[in-house]
Amino acid sequence: MPPSVGDLVLRGAASIGVPVFLTGAFEDGLPLLWANEAFEKYADVRFSDLAGRRLSVLGDRLSDPEDAAKVSAHLAAGEEVQAMARSALRGGISGWVQVTLTPARAANHGRVTHWIGISVDVSEHMERQAAQLATLTVENRQREDSDLIAQTTELLADLEYPYVLRDIAELLGHVVKWAGFYVNDDGLKPAEGIDVANPPSGRGRRHARYVAGDDQPRGGPQRGIQDQLGDTTAAGGTTVAPGRLLEVVDSVQDLLDGKGDEPVTLHLDIPHAQYSASGWLQRELNRRLTDEMGGVPRSVVVHPVAGRKSTLGLLVVWLADAGADEVLFYEGTDESEEVRGVLEVVARRAGNAIDNARLYAREHRLAETLQRAMLPEQAEVPGLDVWTYYAPNAEHAQVGGDWYDILQISTEIVGLVIGDVVGHDVEAAATMGQLRSVVRSYAFELFTPGEVLEKVDQLVAGMGIPRSASMVYAALRKKGDEWQAIEYSRAGHLPPLLLRRGEVITLDQGGGALIGFGSRERTTGEHGLRPGDTLLFYTDGLIERRDRPLRLGLEALLDTAAAIQAKDAAGVGEELLARLADKPEDDVAIVVVRVPDPEGDRAQPTLSPRWRRWMLPSEPSSIGRARHAVLRTCQAWGIEESAQAELVVSELVANGVLHGWGHIALRLYDTGEGLRIEVEDSNPAPPVATDGHPNRLGGFGMQIVDRLAEWGWRPSGTGKLVWAKLRDQAK
Repeated sequence: MPPSVGDLVLRGAASIGVPVFLTGAFEDGLPLLWANEAFEKYADVRFSDLAGRRLSVLGDRLSDPEDAAKVSAHLAAGEEVQAMARSALRGGISGWVQVTLTPARAANHGRVTHWIGISVDVSEHMERQAAQLATLTVENRQREDSDLIAQTTELLADLEYPYVLRDIAELLGHVVKWAGFYVNDDGLKPAEGIDVANPPSGRGRRHARYVAGDDQPRGGPQRGIQDQLGDTTAAGGTTVAPGRLLEVVDSVQDLLDGKGDEPVTLHLDIPHAQYSASGWLQRELNRRLTDEMGGVPRSVVVHPVAGRKSTLGLLVVWLADAGADEVLFYEGTDESEEVRGVLEVVARRAGNAIDNARLYAREHRLAETLQRAMLPEQAEVPGLDVWTYYAPNAEHAQVGGDWYDILQISTEIVGLVIGDVVGHDVEAAATMGQLRSVVRSYAFELFTPGEVLEKVDQLVAGMGIPRSASMVYAALRKKGDEWQAIEYSRAGHLPPLLLRRGEVITLDQGGGALIGFGSRERTTGEHGLRPGDTLLFYTDGLIERRDRPLRLGLEALLDTAAAIQAKDAAGVGEELLARLADKPEDDVAIVVVRVPDPEGDRAQPTLSPRWRRWMLPSEPSSIGRARHAVLRTCQAWGIEESAQAELVVSELVANGVLHGWGHIALRLYDTGEGLRIEVEDSNPAPPVATDGHPNRLGGFGMQIVDRLAEWGWRPSGTGKLVWAKLRDQAK
């Protein structure tokens, strides 16, 4: 009798190389009823050892535990199902199988009585998939880390942004729970930005000793560390040996001293009493993290923020939540190593940015100091209204060759000098300084301008000064109470102008070659002066442009000067700047000297524009100069609140001198509704009024401003601009 189809199928299933098994009904727990030889070889077990075992344990071995409910639902409905499950393989190793369960129904009523299972080894496939997922995860993490570093680099590129370190710490919140920067300059201090306004010296010092539980620094010998700690234990019961504490304390100090470059762990739950930065940093972090995060970790990791030659600060990070017995070290998982790599890159780039900012600030301050040393403080000449202005070309690092000088030679003679050295570098500024000193010396010795320039020629030729220069030297002579005449000599410089009641007179006599090239006798020009006359001295930066000849620029100056209606020197200068120097391409130096006309000034109302501007050096003498300037302007405009304006200007300029750097721009505007005062400096940090704390230093000046005016501030192109609008004190 030939075998039945069922017998053939059973024989084939028994001999096939794929593991096949038969189970009972789902309601009975899928008991294992039969398995072929391939199943026994794959599982390395005899069927007799598994017979009757329920296959319901499959749910505990699925690749995704959430699939268990889906598999049970399909089985209960009598539907074919596939699932991935872990499986013990030959040799005790673990692998993955894909199990397919197909229902076998009874012929008479269609109920599922058995399940036919096929098990396929997919371990290699799952390993490849896991490797691909791991690679993708690593790539995604690396991409996120690269994006974070790129954003950090972009933030650090703006050296004038005051909150760059704060924003970088917030970015690091994607990889750590908390991060904060501390700069190291004469002691640690929290930092939100890179201070370029007052660049630190970079000299770190050790902090004073701290006694546990005492926030006040103390000097003198301290009791032993073992006596202070006793049997101190860290949270979780781990005993902390004194040697470990000393190691931690010294490690943080070593980072600041530049003796180490590896991150160290600082335990915040151990009392510190050592002569180092660790004690202060521990207390500061406990306070700061409590305020910002509502809790304090057992330990934080400290990275050095290194510059080129020294450690400039610390980057402190709270990696993650730690268990009671866990201390956060970097050793361990690959993820911690990746986080460490990101933090080290960020700390290194922050250190380079701080170093560059300080270098930039030092060079800029050096250039400013050099330039300021060459320009005089504006002299208050009795009987004359004098206004001066100097603006270097920003493209040339605030260093140029233009200069001016005002010399009170005697009660009857005032000397005026304006000059321009070729070039825009330190050598040009040095040449300018030499020439200025030479001219000053001869101006007090010789009283005729031509003779002064002849002596300057001789000395410059002997000194071998490499740069050529142009110059005008003029002497204003007084007889009695009236200014009688101006004598002048020019060395290759543009002629001064004399403005007299709408007429412009070009003082073009006394011409000659550039300084150092005078082979002929220098001549002296002369012109009489009257009350109300205004003298204008300037350098070519006021009128020279790339898109027009110098001749056309001089014609524009003459037309502008003829239309000026101002009655004070500052008004004349401001009109010139507003119309001619909106976009200067070179350094600009201007000196405006007006001979007062008491009768004419009282008889005619002012028609000058209702704004004024002064460029003041960042030095204490500028405060007094600003007060005088605002008083003169209020008198010219007929503003009664001159005393309030003087006080507000004094406080704002004082803030710029104390906390800013670079030139200070002072502007006054008559808005029709009150006087508006603007003071601009190169420090982007905003002004802060005192909060009333008895130990608070500074900020009281802004309280005075707040009583007298409405005020505010905004960022400017190079720093900040503080404005104030005077209140009507009668209200």
